[in-house]
Amino acid sequence: MTTEGIDAVFLTTHNWGKAAGFFQALGYELDFETDHHSGQLRSRSGPTVFVAEVPADQEPQARMVLKVPDEEAFRARPGVEVVTPFEDTHYGTREMTVRDPDGRLWSLQAPGKG
Repeated sequence: MTTEGIDAVFLTTHNWGKAAGFFQALGYELDFETDHHSGQLRSRSGPTVFVAEVPADQEPQARMVLKVPDEEAFRARPGVEVVTPFEDTHYGTREMTVRDPDGRLWSLQAPGKG
């Protein structure tokens, strides 16, 4: 089984409020906000954008999250470097991290077990 395209974009920022405002000015709607300076925004079509605030000493990052409908059926093909195998996330999904040939990290997200 393969991935089913981009499910979300995960971004870190130094200012959650400004980042959320930026995406809302582009037409995204706030889906939810957490109590720790992060949240998810959604457009009418396309992937969601999840933004999390990080300390000033951390460089803001961006990562694409690819959808995997069935973790059990997914097998990374030769040429895909698995950085971390599927593991539970605190938000109820299972996530694997892979590295592309240029060193970028990609998240593969599957439904949680149970």
